Amino acid sequence: MDRKESGEGRMNQQKNPPRVAVVGTGSGCGKTTVVCALLQAFCNRGLKATSFKCGPDYIDPMFHQKVIGTPSRNLDLFFCGEDTVRYLFCRAAADAEISVIEGVMGMYDGIGPDTQEASSNHLAMVTKTPEILVVNTRGMSLSAAALLSGYAQFAPNQLAGVIFNGSSAGMYPSYAKMAQSLGLQPLGYFPVVPQASVESRHLGLVTAGEIENLKEKMMLLAETAEKTLDLDGILQLAQSTVTLEYKKPSLPPLQQVSVRIGVALDEAFCFYYADNLELLEEMGAKLVPFSPLHDKSLPPDLDGLYLGGGYPELYARSLAENETMRQSVRQAVTNEMPTIAECGGFLYLQQSLADRTGNDFPMAGALPGKGQMTDRLVRFGYVDLLSRREQMICPAGGQIRGHSFHYSDTTKNGESFLARKRKDEYFCVQAGPRLYAGYPHLYFWSNPDAASRFLAQCATYQKEQKV
Repeated sequence: MDRKESGEGRMNQQKNPPRVAVVGTGSGCGKTTVVCALLQAFCNRGLKATSFKCGPDYIDPMFHQKVIGTPSRNLDLFFCGEDTVRYLFCRAAADAEISVIEGVMGMYDGIGPDTQEASSNHLAMVTKTPEILVVNTRGMSLSAAALLSGYAQFAPNQLAGVIFNGSSAGMYPSYAKMAQSLGLQPLGYFPVVPQASVESRHLGLVTAGEIENLKEKMMLLAETAEKTLDLDGILQLAQSTVTLEYKKPSLPPLQQVSVRIGVALDEAFCFYYADNLELLEEMGAKLVPFSPLHDKSLPPDLDGLYLGGGYPELYARSLAENETMRQSVRQAVTNEMPTIAECGGFLYLQQSLADRTGNDFPMAGALPGKGQMTDRLVRFGYVDLLSRREQMICPAGGQIRGHSFHYSDTTKNGESFLARKRKDEYFCVQAGPRLYAGYPHLYFWSNPDAASRFLAQCATYQKEQKV
C-alpha cells in the first residue's frame, strides 16, 4: 500500500546500516533465543544495536527491547509497500552499529501456503539483508545437509550463513562442513541452555515483563554466544551489506493543536507497535500511559483513548475489581471520547469476559457484548478491512490493513468493516464517528490517514470540552 509521495519523498534517500536477518526452518527452531543472545552479546561489547521483527508479532520485540533498552520495531510487507518498509528500517537503524532482524516462522513462510509474500525471505530480499539460517539439529545428522540444500536452492534468497541450534561441540565440525559444501558460512552452534529457557502460553512466549530474572537469562545466553558463535564473522557479514534506496512516504498534515491520548499500558495491555505510537507522536499527539489494572481512574484532561491488546483474560478478576477505573473508562467512551480499542482492549470495553475456567467477570461495560476464551485461534491472520460506512478512522469504502491473533470470541464482533482474508470474508468491528473497537490490530503506516482522522476527532473533542 504505497502512497503518493511528497516532494521530499520523490528524492531518492540512501542508507547502508550494517544488518543481518536471523531466519529459521520453522517456528520453534530457536530464532528468538539466538537473536536475544546476539543482541546481548553485541551490547556487552559496547556496540549500539537495533532490532526488528518480521511480521506482526508483539512478544518477540518485547524481549529484544529488554536487551537493547530501546524499542524493537516490526517490519511487515503485508502492511506496507517496499519503499515504506525500507524507510522505516533505515530511519530506526540510522545510528546503529549493528541491526538484527528476526524472521517469522520458516524462512519462506508468507501470508499463505502458496506464496512467499511478507515472508522473512521476502523482507531480506527487499532490504538486501544477509540471512543467517537457524537450524535445530535435534534428531538429525546427515539429514541436516539435505535440509540446508533445500533452503539454499528453493528460491532466490540472501542466505549467507548458518547457526546450528541444539548442537553439541562434538557434532558441530560435521555440520560446519555441510554448510561449507553448499557455499554457506558456518557461524557457530548454540547448545541447549536450560537455565535460560522461557515458558510459553496460548499466544506464544510469556511476555518479557513477566520474567523476574530475565536479565540474568539474557546474560547467560550472551556468555554462551561468545563461546560458541562466530560473533566477529556475523559482524563482518553485517558490514558487507549494500546501500538501500527508498522514498520517504508522505504524511497527512499535522494537527494544529496537541492532543493527549491515554494509552493503556500494563501487564494486561501491552501489545502495541512501536511505529504506531511514534507516528501518533509525530503527528501531534502526547501519549499518556495509564494502567487499567493499577490506576483508580483515567489520567486527567485526555482527548482520546488507545486500548491495545494483551492478556486481559489472565487478569480478568483484577480488572473487574478495579471498579473505579471501569467506571472512568465507561464514562469516557459513552461521552464520545475518541477511542481505538484492539483485541484485548476491545474485550475490556464490553460487558463481561469469561476466563479459561468459565468464571465471568464484569468489564468496562461501554459496549455491548460478552467475551469468552476459546480452545483454538479464531479468525486468525492478516486482513484487509473495508469500511462499510463513514466512521472515525475510515470514510465509507476506505481501507486499512490489520492482523488478528486471539484465542477468544465475543457475542458482538460488530459489522462496521468487511474483513477480507484471502478467500474468506466476514464482518467485524464496532465503530462510529469516534470509535474503532474490534479484534483486528491496526498498523497505521498501512494508512496514515486513519491515524490523522483519529487525532482530528481528538482535537474536536478537546475543543468541545472547553466550551
